[in-house]
This record gives sequence, structure tokens and C-alpha cells, in this order.
Amino acid sequence: MLQVRHVSTVSFGEAAGDTARIYRELERDFGVLAPPVALHAPVPELLAASWVTLRETMLAEGRAPRTAKEAVAAAVSAGNQCPFCSTMHSTILDSLSLRPVSRGRAGRPGPAVGELTEWISTAGRPPFPPELLPELAGTALCLQYLNRMVNVFLGPRPLPPNAPDQALGPVLRVLTGLMRASVRAKAAPGTSLSLLPSAALPPDLDWAAGDPRIADALARSAAAVDRVGAELVSDPVRKVVAAELARWDGTDPGLGRAWLDGPLGDLPPGERPVGELALLTAMASYRVGERVVAAARQAGAGDREILAATSWASLWAARRRVRHLLSGD
Repeated sequence: MLQVRHVSTVSFGEAAGDTARIYRELERDFGVLAPPVALHAPVPELLAASWVTLRETMLAEGRAPRTAKEAVAAAVSAGNQCPFCSTMHSTILDSLSLRPVSRGRAGRPGPAVGELTEWISTAGRPPFPPELLPELAGTALCLQYLNRMVNVFLGPRPLPPNAPDQALGPVLRVLTGLMRASVRAKAAPGTSLSLLPSAALPPDLDWAAGDPRIADALARSAAAVDRVGAELVSDPVRKVVAAELARWDGTDPGLGRAWLDGPLGDLPPGERPVGELALLTAMASYRVGERVVAAARQAGAGDREILAATSWASLWAARRRVRHLLSGD
């Protein structure tokens, strides 16, 4: 948890209620108290939404083997310039590929890693049968979301601050061992759903409908993020971000400011710092640094508002990117 920046964290010993439950489930089903999920703890509903999405798409036993899900996770993370997630998922993918531990409920090997990587990078035809789409596209959605949150709130390496580079190898070996043990345990599907109330599946997530469990998980999580966004992020900021994402083709807008200054100019001055944080998180999360977060705080945003703005923007961007993937754009 020392890795988390910009917001306060909730330690394992401080966790209570659903937060404590999620922390226990994280350690059991993922192998570690993963910072990309635990960083959401100052807003428990966002913590639950991120965990339900990760657990039910990637970790729970389903039709797609875990190796295929890790291949998708690694490819999405590489495309999003998220070195933290890319390192973790590439490492566990290599471990599972060398010593496979699961083939999914169907008992058949999944699609080849190279085919999945190409699908993610080219948005071509899915190299797997339709019944695997909810889990594998759901995994892509999960990582599109988490990559953005990780780029904002975590460093480039899964190490505590000031740890030497040579510590990475031993740390990864320990983490890989813990996560492989959790894969062998075969997490039961659906047990996290009770963390959030039921909700209708949004039309843009209709690709998940072929697997009722995945559809239920994504519907509950999306509704939770939207509720928190409506409560803690102003309508003008959400409208500006939604309008920009509706026009976005998914490409990196680069290091200039022209694409930012136009939409931010439509906001009242007091709303622009949070608007900038949300827009950068959605479309260029690697550019969010101390200056951007400090400006949002100076405009009145606390930890909850910062997490709400980044989570809401990350999920809407992730939903947009998966629509690009599935439409072949």
C-alpha cells in the first residue's frame, strides 16, 4: 500500500465491513492485497465495483482459461503504456504458459496467446468462439479501466517507493508464486456479486449478455461508478468528458494541450482542474502527475472527489475502447 500516491489508503488492519471482506477476498482469490484495487478503498462503492469487475471477469472459474485472460490483460496494458500492469500480467502469463494450471470449465485449451495479442492490437475478428467473448472482452474492459487508475495512482513498478531496481526480480517471483496458488484454488464464480445492488446492463455493454454472470457483474459495477460520479463529480465536468469520449477514436492525443484547452474552456474556471484530471485520466492517463492532482485539490477536491473523477472517467473510456475493439475500429 506504500505504492499508492495522491490519496490516502486504508490498511488491512483498519479495514471494516465490506472493505475488510474485499481485502480478504483479494488475498484469497488474487493471491495478494493488490494495490490497483485497494487504492479505491477511500470510496467503498468504487472499491467494490473494481473488485467485482476484476474477480468475475478474470479470476473466477469460467469458460475461458486464465492463460487467455492474462494474455488479454498483458496486451491491453502494453497498448495503454501501463508498465506496472504490463509487468505483472506478462509475468503471470509467462508462468502460466510454462506450467498451465487451468483450461477453464470447458476443459479445452484457449486461443493462442499470439492470436489474442493481435486481436487486442488490431481490433480484428475475435480468435475464439462467441461463448468466450463476455469473459475475454470483460477482461479487456477491466484492464482498460485499471490501467488508467494505475497510471494515475501507482508508480511504473510493483515495488515500494525507493526500492532498488534489483529487488524487482525477487518480488515478482514471490508475487507470481502467490498468484499461481490462487489460480490453482479456482475461485468460485459469482460470490462477489452481493457486494453491489443489481442493475440493468447498459446498452453499450450488451456484448456481455451471453454470460449472465459477467453481464450481472458489469451492470452492477457500472451502475456503482455512475452513482458515485453523479454524487461527487459535477454535471458540467461529466458532460464535457462524455462529449469528448463520444468523439474519441481511441488514439493517444499526445503531449500537446490543444485537445484539452478547447473542452476545458467550456467549463467554469472553478471546474477546470477536475475537468483536466478527468480528461487526462480518460485519454492520456500517463500524463496525470502531481501538478494536475494538486490543482484539483486546490479547487476543492478531496480524496473521494479525486477517486470519483478518475474512476468515472476511466470506466467511460474503458467502455469506449472495448466498443472500438468489438466494432473493428
